[in-house]
Amino acid sequence: MKKLYTLIITVLVTTFGFAQLTVTNSAYIYVDGDGFTEGPNVAPLFVTDEVRLTGADSNIYLRNEGQLIQGNNVGNIGTGKLSVYQTGTANTYIYNYWTSPVGNTDASNTGNRPFRANTNFYDVVTAPITSSPATFTTAYDGSSSPLVISSSWLYAFDPGILYTDWDVLSDTGSLNAGYGFTMKGNSSGGQLYDFRGKPHNGTITVNINNGLETLVGNPYPSALDAYYFINDPLNTGIADNVSTNPYTTGVLKYWEQAPGATSHLISNYIGGYAHYTAATDDDNSTPSDLTDDTIFESFVPAVFTMYLLDGSPAAGPPITNTGGKLARRYLPIGQGFMIEGKVNGTVIFSNSQRAFYKQSGAQSYFYREDISTINTDTNPTERTNEVLYTEEGYSLVSSSLKRFRINTGFDNNGTESYTRQLLMNLHDSATTGFDYGFEAKGGGDLESDAYWILNDDPYLIQAFQYDIELKIPLIVNISNEQLSRFSIVDVQNFETDQPIYIHDKQREVYTNLQEQAYELTLEAGNYTNRFEITFQAPETLNVEEITDEDFLVYQNTKDSELTVLNPNSLNIKSVRLIDVSGKVILNTNNVGTQNEYRFTTKSLSDGIYVATVTVDNNQAISKKVVIKN
Repeated sequence: MKKLYTLIITVLVTTFGFAQLTVTNSAYIYVDGDGFTEGPNVAPLFVTDEVRLTGADSNIYLRNEGQLIQGNNVGNIGTGKLSVYQTGTANTYIYNYWTSPVGNTDASNTGNRPFRANTNFYDVVTAPITSSPATFTTAYDGSSSPLVISSSWLYAFDPGILYTDWDVLSDTGSLNAGYGFTMKGNSSGGQLYDFRGKPHNGTITVNINNGLETLVGNPYPSALDAYYFINDPLNTGIADNVSTNPYTTGVLKYWEQAPGATSHLISNYIGGYAHYTAATDDDNSTPSDLTDDTIFESFVPAVFTMYLLDGSPAAGPPITNTGGKLARRYLPIGQGFMIEGKVNGTVIFSNSQRAFYKQSGAQSYFYREDISTINTDTNPTERTNEVLYTEEGYSLVSSSLKRFRINTGFDNNGTESYTRQLLMNLHDSATTGFDYGFEAKGGGDLESDAYWILNDDPYLIQAFQYDIELKIPLIVNISNEQLSRFSIVDVQNFETDQPIYIHDKQREVYTNLQEQAYELTLEAGNYTNRFEITFQAPETLNVEEITDEDFLVYQNTKDSELTVLNPNSLNIKSVRLIDVSGKVILNTNNVGTQNEYRFTTKSLSDGIYVATVTVDNNQAISKKVVIKN
């Protein structure tokens, strides 16, 4: 009978949906998401008005990425529970940022109820239905089977800017719908959590303060469309001409912590924030036309491993193995994130921002108008402007936007190494000030770092109008003398012969990053006026580019010598040899124009090295060399 009942529900939901859904005591609805593919006008369970879970033993089970979507801004009723699974990190020492899709069922009022960990977290006993309440400990380490959650790491952040602004939540504290919380993982595999409680619905308001951050997240038992949340007229400040200034920076920040952590000490935390924003091509969008807007999705990961010219990782432990996670358009159930306020006020989540989109879909990733129209959108799943991605995970953009990413690698003498990625957007709508949806503040918080700059603030994502004469400052901070490497990825909508130079003003070197990386050893310091990105070089420097054929570099095994052949008698400024750790083994300057040079390798260990030959106009060629004596 259960299977037949589930089938009836599936047919009704797919074809019509429910105006109002009532589940009586000792009854349940089981929603299996396996029978549905995300898309316009699709929802495994769609209810126009309220859900009534009338008794304490009335239940809705969302399984296999099943989701509940509601159309009207109404309060759900009853003391029954909706149940939905989400998996968090397994490591005992690593945080996830969460938001609950349900609240407690202590009372049967019609509003959204606050989340309380000791009421809403359940331990899966026998899938797919049977769970028991999770237990809690004040000890620092939680455990699995049975699920024991450490209440010592349950915190909220509402709002603040300093580490001391974190608010103790514990297992008994209440958290209103829309706000996020932190929780560390447990010891055995990816931990499965069962959220059970009253499903959140309708307009949900969270507080923001100017210049401060608030931990919030997807408050619904369905996916949340980040693009709609960021560009909702009530959040951009243009609804009813309330304001021309957005209420937030429009940036969602996702915490990512390095795997393999072994300590709770703050000094040993290794991690950072990925940054996501999304722009519309219409500065006065309303809910009705957002569906047709072109989406410009902008994302930069947390810092990640630095790689050398030969493709090998730099020596020393990376500051983090983060950077592998991708923030995308649809936020899964339970996903928490930081936002920064630009006013003292509120932002909203609403049903118009909801969509049925599976976490396993290409546009989703869990990191471990008019007010009346917004609140009563009965087709929240209709999306005609989906985002496509490259094999590398970068979002594809329309021809009206040019973009590229600068990867700056830092190798601090083998003690730590990492890469900071920066994104540059070039669009006709960009201004000289802050561009909502196109830019993201961040960076400058690492001992060695790189970032764009605007009004003395560091930026990880920046936007300009494209101009061939544009010069974009690139700020670089160096803590200790170390190897630094600049390269370019994700170049979109540039002509293939259009150079993108990094200009080293001190050395008067223009390196076309479209053709090769620029690598040098920098002394400790704050380089605010040394590097810039340009699209053209001075006429005097527009000399013929050197190619791989200009030099032949190889190991003469018989004589244990590195041989450099220079058939065109170019003026070689330097020859440098680097091992896989990034250590400079050989650095010979003012070499000359001879056709052949030899350098002894008798003292070197067998392995792979990178030889870089630089000529007098500061162009360089790097080649991989296998040394075997």
